[in-house]
Amino acid sequence: MKKNLYWILIVALFTAYAASTLRTRTDKGPYHVQSFAGLPVVLNGRIQPLDSVARNSLLIIRGSARVPLEGNSVDGRWGSFEELGDEGQKIFFERKWYQFSRHPKKLSPPEWLLEVMSRPDDADQRYIFLINHPELKTELGLEAQGLDRSGLTYFRYADISPRRQRLMQDANVVSQKKAEQRTPFEKEVHKVAQAMILYERLKNSIQTEHSRSFAERLARFPETVKALRSSFQESGSTEAMDEQGVQYVTEMYREFEFLSAMAYPFVIPPPAGSHDRDAWRTMGASLTNSLQSAQLHPATLAYARMLTAYQEEKAADFNQAVSGHRTWMMENGFESELKKGSSELFFNNYAPFRTSIVIYIVAFLMAGFFLFSDAPGALHGARWLIGLALLVHTSGLIFRMVLEGRPPVTNLYSSAIFIGWGTVVLGVIIERFWKNGIGSLVASLIGVITLIIAHNLSLDGDTMEMLQAVLDTNFWLATHVVVITLGYSAMFLAGLLGVLYLVLGVLTPKLNGLVGSGKTTLGKAIAKNVYGIICFATLFSFVGTVLGGIWADQSWGRFWGWDPKENGALMIVLWCAIILHARWGGLIREKGLMVLAIAGNIITAFSWFGVNMLGIGLHSYGFMDEAFKWLMIFNVSQVLLMCLAIVPDRFWRSGTAPVPTTTSTRPDRPLPGKSKGSPKPQPA
Repeated sequence: MKKNLYWILIVALFTAYAASTLRTRTDKGPYHVQSFAGLPVVLNGRIQPLDSVARNSLLIIRGSARVPLEGNSVDGRWGSFEELGDEGQKIFFERKWYQFSRHPKKLSPPEWLLEVMSRPDDADQRYIFLINHPELKTELGLEAQGLDRSGLTYFRYADISPRRQRLMQDANVVSQKKAEQRTPFEKEVHKVAQAMILYERLKNSIQTEHSRSFAERLARFPETVKALRSSFQESGSTEAMDEQGVQYVTEMYREFEFLSAMAYPFVIPPPAGSHDRDAWRTMGASLTNSLQSAQLHPATLAYARMLTAYQEEKAADFNQAVSGHRTWMMENGFESELKKGSSELFFNNYAPFRTSIVIYIVAFLMAGFFLFSDAPGALHGARWLIGLALLVHTSGLIFRMVLEGRPPVTNLYSSAIFIGWGTVVLGVIIERFWKNGIGSLVASLIGVITLIIAHNLSLDGDTMEMLQAVLDTNFWLATHVVVITLGYSAMFLAGLLGVLYLVLGVLTPKLNGLVGSGKTTLGKAIAKNVYGIICFATLFSFVGTVLGGIWADQSWGRFWGWDPKENGALMIVLWCAIILHARWGGLIREKGLMVLAIAGNIITAFSWFGVNMLGIGLHSYGFMDEAFKWLMIFNVSQVLLMCLAIVPDRFWRSGTAPVPTTTSTRPDRPLPGKSKGSPKPQPA
């Protein structure tokens, strides 16, 4: 029992860590920022909270959801960037990994959004624009400044804006090229330009960036318009109209038109009781329409009051404006929208997949420690942690399904989450059956890898955006997509087990160790698992492909069109069939089975990601430069791992298991050789 106390403590700590993420976030300052963050708006065709608008915008611009306010100077001094900048410093560093005692102040996504909208001069001083290409830094005059974060360099809007015109001109030229034809410099130019445009739209979504006392000025608008109309109707001439009133209305209308052109989220709800997402309006569009009606939508005044109060540092007025807008929405039939905003805000703060990554990593380390030390406590701890991580992972998956009202897989991001989930479940089943740590090791490793892939896919912005018309069907998303994605999960699990077999065989003697009831070796156990998983993958990939053909026939009028995605799915089915027939025919044994399973990783990765790289076909959703690079790295790594199989047996620490002499066509035994006494063929 004492030997297990250490591992029990680790599991308890991580359980507490996971539970802490469920706590409701509270505001640290006098402003009710969380209440503001949960206000529902429409963007990308769906209802979402302002927190998601801020978070996704930051991910696109900065690649992270927090904005640091403090760090190190070149000489190691710690302080706010403003203070260090006043001392003449131009190069800064975020907290180093070893600075455990430092807890730098950071802006949360809704705090940053409020600052951008109401205090743009302060927001312009935040280091949020990621620029790494040296040629672009030189062109923008940014060589000897910026904020360094582990080799990544961030700059302020104030640093880039003096050369904005040149940047936008270059970006316009670059935009004429296809994404896959752009040079690294051109890709960086396009990315930075798009980030600046998004930032500028956010600054001008509720009020123009240089506006002051917007709420007070806006409140006068309806009465002034009515007075001017009355004067015109009585006199029949514009000369009788108040000159100052005309000037005021003209200036305000120019602001409204500018807001209408720039505004990003749709923040103004439709008439009371309507749940039509298409009826939501931007602040500028709603204000522009108010010139004809001489009436302001209540939400326009509410948002104006929020930003004016935040701009003037009046916390009580800000909180009252937020509360008043929520009350108005409740009284006018927008309870479901408010609930949706609050639920997604909780989900964003909960961050289940980020939490799962941390727990999976520790579980992987503990499972690996067990394999090389045979410490039973480490394995018990790994199992409990994987169970905890899977619980958090599952809760996040279900939460997304509820928020979207969709099956688990709707886009590339959610496919990574679901593939990881499915593979972890299969790994847990393997561990439950064999109880040797192999299932725990592969489950935790694939859990980490797939969730990291999902995190990087989330950097493109909203991961719950509205589906394309052809995909807008829950039945086929719940059948074809889920089934074929489970086939992907099985293929990757089989491939990882193949990698584990070769690595353990070359580096350790463990493949010869007995497992289970003591009647089979670890090597044989892994081979049986890989064989069974390939059978599972064959079934699900085949059924999923057939279901996809039926869906295609209903959507496009043909069952099969040799689309790259269709070909990728067919390649998986054929590769599974090749593996099984090669095994049944005695063409391969354990090593050969592992090599073919690893090769299946390459084929599955092509079907999953590779078809996007081709830029053709009905399933191509855009070239992803970073994805292409990592896909190539992954493929090369799999080829190198496959080469371990050609290492001579005498260099394998696990040696070679004896060859059974019984004639059988069972997958774990070779087919009969030639006549008695003749040497039996020994395939790879």
